[in-house]
Amino acid sequence: MYKKLLIRYLQGGLPFLPITLTHTTRSAEVSALVDSGSTVNVLPYGIGIQLGLIWENQNFPMPHLVGILQDTPAFGVLLTGEIDPFEPVALAFAWVKSNNVPVILGQVNFFSEFDVYFFGSRKIFDIMPKQ
Repeated sequence: MYKKLLIRYLQGGLPFLPITLTHTTRSAEVSALVDSGSTVNVLPYGIGIQLGLIWENQNFPMPHLVGILQDTPAFGVLLTGEIDPFEPVALAFAWVKSNNVPVILGQVNFFSEFDVYFFGSRKIFDIMPKQ
């Protein structure tokens, strides 16, 4: 039997998911917006600092973000994401130099690691690891 998690929309009627993000030895428990319309996972600047990331040491610039982040500097970073009760997975993020955006779980690569089923009229969603 597959493990799956049923989540009720809470924050503003949007699909937010509790997730623990880890970089080396530092972790942060955050509430992330599950956004199938977002091309990439997005990490706000302050959460990156909390995880011990150093902006000046990053070497994978992401100059072609679109939408509300099109003029925001960003670097690609690799973190570990853990959603209880599932196993941790590697998640790539666009770490943006802005705190005016939530943690976003998007197509690259959250939706490559998890299957998500939205039931918008019921304000719930199911999530399970890829099979």
